[in-house]
Amino acid sequence: MASEAPPFWWEEPDWRALALTPLSAIYALVAGRRMRSAAREKVEAPVLCVGNFTVGGTGKTPVAIALARQARRMQLNPGFLSRGHGGSFGEPHVVDPHHDAAKHVGDEPLLLAEHAPVAVTPNRAAGARLLLEKHGCDFLIMDDGFQSARIHIDYALVVVDARYGVGNGRVIPGGPLRANIVDQLVFTSGLLKMGEGTGADAVVRQAARAARPIFEARTKPSRKAGLAGKRFLAFAGIGHPDKFFDTVREAGGEVALTRSFPDHHFYGADELAELAATARREGLDLITTAKDAARLRHDAASADFLGQLDVLEIDTVFEPEHVPKRIIGETLDAWRQRKLKG
Repeated sequence: MASEAPPFWWEEPDWRALALTPLSAIYALVAGRRMRSAAREKVEAPVLCVGNFTVGGTGKTPVAIALARQARRMQLNPGFLSRGHGGSFGEPHVVDPHHDAAKHVGDEPLLLAEHAPVAVTPNRAAGARLLLEKHGCDFLIMDDGFQSARIHIDYALVVVDARYGVGNGRVIPGGPLRANIVDQLVFTSGLLKMGEGTGADAVVRQAARAARPIFEARTKPSRKAGLAGKRFLAFAGIGHPDKFFDTVREAGGEVALTRSFPDHHFYGADELAELAATARREGLDLITTAKDAARLRHDAASADFLGQLDVLEIDTVFEPEHVPKRIIGETLDAWRQRKLKG
């Protein structure tokens, strides 16, 4: 998404954003009204939404995984709700990470399914019922869907990338915002500033003025990364691939060459052949993200290509470390209050 989006969305507003102002105003009006008036079905379990204000990657999926791990530590049985980018199932479907393809369920649900059951469907209420009734889940984590889900959310954690913030601050199509910030803050329970940088400072101040709690987290290479001393051709089809390249360097790898593709990109055999040939010619190892690897395992990649591929695994680190426990605790409190009110 961010890499498929116009680059001017992530720069200071210019004539293009200005020219699109009337369309942005209409989009913002409709989106805000939809958020305020949408009927939201209440389900029989706490619902924690991990969303964002903008189109594009902010690191929601690693955050959702970290929260699921914390839920398990609190003796809960979490399940994930996801629309699934590019998913093709008409009815709610629980992801099978061993047999489902990314083209059918989406790449992020395949990653989530390594940690808890995942129901993929645009109808998240139906997905919730499937997880509760068939898989015994008692705590639901919704990956995305903050603006559009027709399900009651007990706690909405909005993730903002510290480097990119909300881009030029304009609503689609003049910028990356899915609705005006003021309209979205009404439904925000807490804001999570992800990573390092000053790009999110303005929206953090806005959230603070609205009395929303501000949390911080960052991603770090997994302990099993083992990249020190290697020279890489790093490639990725994610929202902000430059963050991935920086993380490879943080893990001790040298990024000699890079290749960037659109978010959620499905690689063709010719593209993979070109990557392998370039790496071989330059004496480099290949490395990509866990999300790209999920697509490659079920798509055009051969066993030989996968065998020579390094995958960067990352973990989400909250600062301070008790933040996930607080967020889940407040989600449970809100759910109990909802049940008392009937």
